[in-house]
Amino acid sequence: MIIYEATKTEFISDVTNELLVERLYESYQNKIGRTGKSEINSWENSLHRMSNVLQDQEIPSDTSVAIEFKIPNTSKRVDFLIAGHDGEQDHVVIVELKQWSEVEKVVTKDALVSTYLGGSLRTVTHPSYQAWSYAALIEDFNQNVQDQHIVLNPCAYLHNYRKIENDPIMDPHYADHLAKAPVFGKGEIQQLRGFIKKYVRFGDRNQLIYQIEHGKIRPSKSLQDSLASLLKGNQEFVLIDEQKVFYEDAYQLALGSIKNNQKSVMIIEGGPGTGKSVMAINLLVNLINQGLTAMYVSKNSAPRNVYASKLKGTIKKTQIDNLFKGSGSFTESDEKEFDILIIDEAHRLNEKSGLFSNKGDNQIKEVIHSSKFTIFFIDENQKVTLKDIGSIDLIKKYSHELGAELIQGKLSSQFRCDGSDAYMAWLDDVLQIKKTANANDRGVDYDFRIFDDPNSMLKEIEKLNKKNNKSRILAGYCWEWPKNGRNNTLHKDIEIPEHDFSISWNLNDSIWAIEPDSVTEAGCIHTSQGLEFDYVGVIIGPDLSFKNDQVVTDYKKRAKTDQSLKGIKTLAKENPDKAQALADQIIRNTYRTLMTRGQKGCFIFCTNPELNAYFRERLNRSGVYEDLSPKVGMVAEDRGKYKS
Repeated sequence: MIIYEATKTEFISDVTNELLVERLYESYQNKIGRTGKSEINSWENSLHRMSNVLQDQEIPSDTSVAIEFKIPNTSKRVDFLIAGHDGEQDHVVIVELKQWSEVEKVVTKDALVSTYLGGSLRTVTHPSYQAWSYAALIEDFNQNVQDQHIVLNPCAYLHNYRKIENDPIMDPHYADHLAKAPVFGKGEIQQLRGFIKKYVRFGDRNQLIYQIEHGKIRPSKSLQDSLASLLKGNQEFVLIDEQKVFYEDAYQLALGSIKNNQKSVMIIEGGPGTGKSVMAINLLVNLINQGLTAMYVSKNSAPRNVYASKLKGTIKKTQIDNLFKGSGSFTESDEKEFDILIIDEAHRLNEKSGLFSNKGDNQIKEVIHSSKFTIFFIDENQKVTLKDIGSIDLIKKYSHELGAELIQGKLSSQFRCDGSDAYMAWLDDVLQIKKTANANDRGVDYDFRIFDDPNSMLKEIEKLNKKNNKSRILAGYCWEWPKNGRNNTLHKDIEIPEHDFSISWNLNDSIWAIEPDSVTEAGCIHTSQGLEFDYVGVIIGPDLSFKNDQVVTDYKKRAKTDQSLKGIKTLAKENPDKAQALADQIIRNTYRTLMTRGQKGCFIFCTNPELNAYFRERLNRSGVYEDLSPKVGMVAEDRGKYKS
């Protein structure tokens, strides 16, 4: 998606005639629907500077320019694009615009600088790295860029920043990044023009901006598929913005902890799809390559089993077993026995360990005790059982008790759900988890469909799964999961008689997510949390319904075999209000988690017809689709026909 597109001449005219800000505002409202004029006004100075840059007769008048291009599968946007031809091939110059006026070098960390933002000194990615990383993501995801050999040339323009002798932003520490994407400062307009004219000697012959905007999006890399390559030292994922900042913080803090034998703890908070697991595995690999003892730890066995399965045959089983551990493995560990413990899905940690929850003291306390450096990746809105006690406050409490240095960061960049921050906000609001800025239902830029028949939804998932085995059916845990007959594929656990629909719970708990035949089975929260798919079809059971204009939960509709709410009835006798509040949060969190497993799309069927109607009404109100009720089950290629 691009907010503004024009020729060089049209862009300069819009700036000169003071029309640009209004047109940007109108386009933003139509395409995204959530911005204020104050935000766009803040760009005005930068865009005036770009107008000045382009007022060079050697830059062709039919050169294409674009403002605010959304990078596929992310929530990030490129500031400015300039498209043309150098006489041999097509080029697009990517310009990262900054209003910075001063910078401090960050010597010990790769690609980071400090600058004043929002009135305080903050560590951020070097502009060269940022521009290059955005270009790299576009090259990874956009098929037209690859197939048509469109060359991307990133740079940064700091139009308020006047370079000095021995300037920190040009320090040799950043030489590799500056070589990939040069930085131009105040007074260097001629140098920036020279950079542009090197690649844009002729106008845009092939509608390059259109080609990029409408390029087919290549599938995102999945962590489970890339793990073996990562362990071989290959770079599979580009860390951007705050991901890169927190990764470098964690990496250096880990090395410092080992060197000084000083216990340290880091907390990384982030919602679904913000790259927590990608950062965790990258840290694991790179710290192991430094000869350190590092382990990936999670309460949920599903991701560990999938990772282990993907690594089978590439490294020894004993090595795999030493890489991935359950969170209950440290009840008897010595203090600082391990160099580094990387705790993914830290919100799922329990108090006690063992099959009967009778071992240990507290899993948070135990992992901090057992390692020199412990990093927790956490999203408190993904607690899905009564036993889940992982919280930022508890991590801080035990870090203080055990004398650990503590630092904290929060991820916001979105890489799942097609990079749609709007969908995440919309979902929180629709599930009535919390009121969000997206309550006005504008701009749900994600493939979200509502089915009136679960059979149609299953057919669509099966069809999509044929492409790459990355689409699955998920369901709320409202149907019993008996032990008898678990290996019988003819045994159907989930039955919805009014639709003549039945499906089995997944037969293979450990690697259901990647077994080719398991597309005809339904996974639950316990076999899907921590993993990602291209598309998910979610059956929302009777524990969630719509009554009296409210989304309501009913924990009594949960299956007796579900351990998520074990003990809730006893608690309800003692304190019914507390029991209802806890169960309500867990049920909403469960569906929020299930509905954010899909990178490309999420489909739903609700057993409660009123809830189905409520979702459809909210979706229609979003302005993204027309009423889909007669068109449910449409193929992905047809979606564009129904966009508003």
